[in-house]
Amino acid sequence: MAKYLVIVESPAKVKTIKKFLGSSYEVIASNGHIRDLPKSTMGIDIENDYEPKYITIRGKGDKLAEIKRYVKKADKVYLATDPDREGEAISWHLQNALKLDNKKIHRITFNEITKNAVKESIKNSREINTNLVDAQQARRVLDRMVGYKISPVLWAKVKRGLSAGRVQSVALRMICDREEEINAFISEEYWTLDVNLTVEGEKKPLTAKFYGDENGKIEIANEEQLKDILKKIKKATFKPVEIKNGERVKKAPLPFTTSTLQQEASKALNFSTQKTMRLAQQLYEGVDIQGYGTIGLITYLRTDSVRISDEADMAARKYIEEVYGADYVSKTEQAKKSGNKIQDAHEAIRPTQIELTPTILKDQLSRDLFRLYQLIWKRFAASRMENAKYDTTSIKIKASDYLFTTSTSKLAFEGFMSVYVDADEEKAKANVVLKGITKDTKLGLIDTDGKQHFTQPPAHFTEAALVKALEEQGIGRPSTYAPTITTILARRYVIRENKNLYVTELGEAVNGIMKTAFEVIVDSSFTANLESLLDMVEEGKVNWKTVIRNFYPDLADAVDNAEKELEKINIEDETTDVECDVCGRNMVIKYGPHGKFLACPGFPECRNTKPYFEKIGVLCPDCGQDIVIRKTKKGRKFFGCINNPECEFMSWSKPVEKKCPKCNKYMVQKGNKIACSDEKCGYIE
Repeated sequence: MAKYLVIVESPAKVKTIKKFLGSSYEVIASNGHIRDLPKSTMGIDIENDYEPKYITIRGKGDKLAEIKRYVKKADKVYLATDPDREGEAISWHLQNALKLDNKKIHRITFNEITKNAVKESIKNSREINTNLVDAQQARRVLDRMVGYKISPVLWAKVKRGLSAGRVQSVALRMICDREEEINAFISEEYWTLDVNLTVEGEKKPLTAKFYGDENGKIEIANEEQLKDILKKIKKATFKPVEIKNGERVKKAPLPFTTSTLQQEASKALNFSTQKTMRLAQQLYEGVDIQGYGTIGLITYLRTDSVRISDEADMAARKYIEEVYGADYVSKTEQAKKSGNKIQDAHEAIRPTQIELTPTILKDQLSRDLFRLYQLIWKRFAASRMENAKYDTTSIKIKASDYLFTTSTSKLAFEGFMSVYVDADEEKAKANVVLKGITKDTKLGLIDTDGKQHFTQPPAHFTEAALVKALEEQGIGRPSTYAPTITTILARRYVIRENKNLYVTELGEAVNGIMKTAFEVIVDSSFTANLESLLDMVEEGKVNWKTVIRNFYPDLADAVDNAEKELEKINIEDETTDVECDVCGRNMVIKYGPHGKFLACPGFPECRNTKPYFEKIGVLCPDCGQDIVIRKTKKGRKFFGCINNPECEFMSWSKPVEKKCPKCNKYMVQKGNKIACSDEKCGYIE
């Protein structure tokens, strides 16, 4: 009979850990949380100092009873939930639900599911860390307060079933703010000028870019300025005036954190944050590998630390020396400079065994699991390797009063790049022509290439860019990035199209209310400050109830004010002049999961619905019919002709009635300005 019981979160870990520990141990999974706040009410006793009211989660009663039967037979109970705040809270809830005293309970954590790590954790068991538990309780209570106090306001104003979350509302606002920036952006014209030159003694021509003059860089603003420059240089002698040979170092990357893994997997593998985390979870919990059995292939996947254990560091350096040579082994430890707190109890995400190379595992993993493992393995190996080195040459060439520049870099030592090149890395151009040029080398003009360009608006957020922005602003933590993005996509506040995130009509409505009535909640610096307070709770510097006591009264006041303001707003369905085809009643505007639509007010007797096209009071420049607000299949807003598909007019920016006085084309709204729809015209007022 097993004397010891180990309780883990996930059933996927049971088989792996049982194999490591042997017959004296029984391993059972809690399947995540056993207790939580009730779904039907807020579950926080405001009058009793914000005490949370935890209950057994519906459907988990049988699981709890099963665990209790195992606990009765065990001499010791090891709580082996995940090594983070939430894992600590699950252990604490299990202790309370099972009514166990501290003598029988032993908390163990392991950063990787390998035999050594699991056995070592048993030797170093500890008590439950109440600071970690309190930090998680504070987060849960704050999120519950925001969700349960603000959501009813959204139901009354927009539609039932909407939700407001503390972090998701900030993420939505960031996407909306970026959309406003893009819509208000007005392109500016600029030109570039390249010259192709003959080089004395060389067959290959040399291309140089216009730089400016001896006083500094000059931007070419228009065609007239370009023509003036061309006029002067076409008769001029091109002469090298400055030649610099040097070396450029490209630093080896840091190993992955949760955030950087999500970003790189998005760029390199086109994975969503949710998919990346799902696959990483499988790699962490254990995969059946021939000759090894079921083992965890990577360390814990929720971390913001770049620390690597001494044992793993030594193993990696030894492997690199054997496979690549001593010159490739890093001479120094990579360090990350950061003002943010780093959960240093964790390591970075790395392979549990450097010897298990992607080549060895290729035929034993599914395609996507392999691709993610390969990315993690290569990044970790690269982080223990020497920097890459380039030989560089740059030349300044004078013609008349102007300077042109050209440069090249040639890889001199691959270093870490023999293993890993990130998704943004451009392959270096090898231009050997530059090596032989001296100040006496004669150059001749072949031709010129002047091109017109327009400045581009800020890029739409991708999932990777949003994760990076959330991390940089200190909003959320490694475990929250993927769920936050998943939630705003599932609620249809935001849609994903070709990697980009676009706000929907529904998202705009929700963000509008949040900004108006709950400005503090959607303020990024306020949310970041709350995260810092939660870190201080974890460190034992702040009592978790103090955070709640300071937060709730302001939230309650904001909700009260919003509800009073709402009473002044007519929130009944807006009646239109469109008649119902079925019963003849005037149809009303309603909100659905995809935004506004027309519905018969005779529901449920009459269930007729129609698409709702909101006119903007401007006529189509192509056919003279009304321009209406339309949506793409995924829900992104644009302006199109009501006569579509016969008329194909469309614009991402809102057209206005006024025609451009310069070229007579239609104009569009850009923030507090209007601009010609033709960038080449460039008229603005």
